This record gives sequence, structure tokens and C-alpha cells, in this order.
Amino acid sequence: MSIIKHPNQRVGVFIDTQNLYHSARNLYNSRVNFGAIMEDAVAGRQLIRAVAYVITTESGDEKTFFEALGKLGIETKTKDLQIFYGGAKKADWDVGLAVDTIKLAPRLDAVVIVSGDGDFVPLVEYLQTGVQVEVISFGKSTSSKLREVADDFIDLCANPDRYVYPIREQSSKKNYAKKRILPRN
Repeated sequence: MSIIKHPNQRVGVFIDTQNLYHSARNLYNSRVNFGAIMEDAVAGRQLIRAVAYVITTESGDEKTFFEALGKLGIETKTKDLQIFYGGAKKADWDVGLAVDTIKLAPRLDAVVIVSGDGDFVPLVEYLQTGVQVEVISFGKSTSSKLREVADDFIDLCANPDRYVYPIREQSSKKNYAKKRILPRN
């Protein structure tokens, strides 16, 4: 997959936040470095629009995360977490991401989908009739078919030190409590 990326290309970046979050958590017990991902997604080209599709929870703990994305120039589109009778939960933005890319594609030269979800294969194939489609995700949890059909693929697993941060403890009190439990010699 050798493609040309030049400064005059108009780029749109569409981030499946849940997919990245769960991949980073499961593979590295880490958080995602969205700044590094954006830098590599845009690659010196003209960013037209960047959108992160996110799920809100009842607690609203994600407010600071949304603010951090905004500081990176990433617009957030939110949807409430659906909790069904019996406790089943659903949080899915696939259709919203697909519709937005199709609507914006005529104004773009390159679409960057930041997800490893194989459900996006038909979208990639459809978009390729008019734009270059690039995929960025953690290769170990990416659909092989998605990797195959993309015009370019950046594997975040190839350089995890660049793309993930360790998860920090929530409170220094927890760290203090852990230290105090250890026996003294």
C-alpha cells in the first residue's frame, strides 16, 4: 500500500473512539494518545474536519476527555449509552460515522477512518470511488479485511510508545493507602 500524501490534500479524520479505547485498554492497559494519532492522520496535509464519535455515561466523567479532544481540534459527537432491561448495554456510532464520511467525502481528497472495525469495509469500498481511504488502528485488533481494502494502513501496534499512555491512578490517596499497607522491616 504505497500512496502519495501531499500538503494540498484535503483530509477528514473520523475516529471510532470506543474502538480505540477498548483496543488500547485490552492490548496495553493504556489510554490513547489522540494527539499523536491526529499528527500522523493529517501528515502535513490540510485538515478540513476531525470528528470523534463518543459515548456519554450517566456519571458524565468524560467531560475533561471531550475538552482535551477539542483542544486538539477534534469535534466530538456524543450519544448516550443505552442500558436495556436486564443490564445489557449498547454504544454504537458506526452508522453516524459512515453517514458523515459519505456526506463530507465530496469535499475531501482523503478520508482517514480511525478504527479497526470490520463493519467499515463496505464504507471504505464505497468511498474509494471518489477519495483515498486510510485506516489507522491497533493492528492486533483490526479486521484483516479492513486492512486489505484500505489504501493505506497505519498500525498503532508498530509503535505503542508513541500512541498510548499508561493509565494513572485516580487518586494519590489510593497510592498512599497502598504504601501504608506494606509491612515495615
